Amino acid sequence: MMGNKIIALNNETRALKQQSTPSKSASSQGKVWLVGSGPGDAELLTVKALRIIQQADLILYDALVSDEIRALFPEQTAALFVGKSKNHHSISQSALNELLVTKAAEGFNICRLKGGDPFIFGRGGEEALSLRKIGVDVEIVPGITAASGCTSYAGIPLTHRGMAQACTFITAHGETGLNLDWHALARPAQTLVIYMGLSKLPDIRRELSHHGMPTNTPAALISNGCRPEQQTVIGTLETLPELAKQHQLPSPTLVVIGEVVTLAPALNWFNTLIESEQHELSA
Repeated sequence: MMGNKIIALNNETRALKQQSTPSKSASSQGKVWLVGSGPGDAELLTVKALRIIQQADLILYDALVSDEIRALFPEQTAALFVGKSKNHHSISQSALNELLVTKAAEGFNICRLKGGDPFIFGRGGEEALSLRKIGVDVEIVPGITAASGCTSYAGIPLTHRGMAQACTFITAHGETGLNLDWHALARPAQTLVIYMGLSKLPDIRRELSHHGMPTNTPAALISNGCRPEQQTVIGTLETLPELAKQHQLPSPTLVVIGEVVTLAPALNWFNTLIESEQHELSA
């Protein structure tokens, strides 16, 4: 059964439909846009994503959608938080799929707003399949994923001649745990980007080193990427768990492992920009 939040949303959106979409017939079916909001900086939204946010009848948004982006939601548009965090889901995935189907059937055009990109560790495929299975029209709007957004703001190229000719995106959370090809991941000349890996750092260190990656391989932790409070901590594969504890890094934190991390001090443009802006404000 859906919780009180969903019941409240049903009432709110029903009233909204009557007030703002009087021309819709009861038999008309709405459409769902699965929209990537990027890693946090509102200026990284695509033009298409912003247009859909502004035109939707209903917005369902995730936990990683930043305050800056939520400020762009039209005041008259109903919006519901449907995000997930560790050990806490505001709504189950099955209930969310049901909500999308129900509201689309009622004629609502829905912006399903996700952090990053819908198809990169965002369950966008699951939601799109459930909708298309019953004939609901779905459109995917890509967003900048954390791997490219956060590393760019941290001054870490994902690939670089002589350092990395490949890049692999990994999630540290799955239905069967860390069931990965560690031997392949430990190979040189590549960059590893690990999502949701903060609590798994000891396991990541153990498996990569066991399969041949040198423990002194450069590594970085990026928390709150692409936001003014972004924090980048640089160390090695060996020191990753201790660095996370020492700096008390919050989620979401991205893990980056590879020689490209050594370029961060020279390419650290974003923190330099933030520091310059803060200096101007205090002057």
